[in-house]
Amino acid sequence: MLRGFTTVTFFAGDMAAAREWYTAVFGAEPYFVREAGGELAYLEWRAGDHQHELGVLSSRFAPHQPAGRPAGAVIYWAVDDVEAAYRRLLSLGATPHDEPTERGPGYVTASVTDPFGNILGVMFNQHYLDVLAGA
Repeated sequence: MLRGFTTVTFFAGDMAAAREWYTAVFGAEPYFVREAGGELAYLEWRAGDHQHELGVLSSRFAPHQPAGRPAGAVIYWAVDDVEAAYRRLLSLGATPHDEPTERGPGYVTASVTDPFGNILGVMFNQHYLDVLAGA
C-alpha cells in the first residue's frame, strides 16, 4: 500500500552549486551528505510541516537526464503565498517555468526551473491546510 512520499530526488551536474542554491532555498544545510570517489554525490534536506525530503543526486549517476532541458516530475511544495515564493525562487537564480496561476478555489500553483534543470513547484492548497488542521 502506498503511504505517501518519502524523498523526491533531483539531479545536478554541479553539486557544490546545488548545495549552495538549495541551502539558500531551504535556509538550512543538508542533513545528509554522501561522497563517492572523493566527490559530492548526494545531498538531502528535510523541510516543511512534515519534514519532507528533497535529495539532489549527481548527474553522473543519471545518464538518462536530457541535457539542457527541465527534467522529472513537478513536485509542489506547500506555501502560504505562491507569488512571494515564486519571486524568491527567481531572485535566487531560478528561471520561470509556469507563472502563478489559480487552478480553482483554494488552489494556486507556480513552478520554476532550478539552475540544474529540475522543475520545482510551489502551491497554495486549501486541502493541504485542511488536512494539517485535522479538518
